[in-house]
Amino acid sequence: MTREKLIAKVNQIFVEQFELDPAELTPEKRIFEDFALDSLDIVDLITGLQRQFGVSLRENKDVLAIRTLQDIYDLCEKLVAENPDLRAKISD
Repeated sequence: MTREKLIAKVNQIFVEQFELDPAELTPEKRIFEDFALDSLDIVDLITGLQRQFGVSLRENKDVLAIRTLQDIYDLCEKLVAENPDLRAKISD
């Protein structure tokens, strides 16, 4: 999976779940401040990521460090790198 595909899949979650304009989705955007997401929205975000990537994030400590969209891209890239079978599964 290319980084561009991964970013597109993550951005798709933000567009579908939170009705954000795709043009607003840039790596430096802060999840809480720029998108005004709250803790309940984060639960929806994590659920969307789990569905999209087919992995559990429930006990993933990296989730606690998410502050920006770039942090989410990096986390997803790490998940794909750590799970080679995941790469093939989501490369559609």
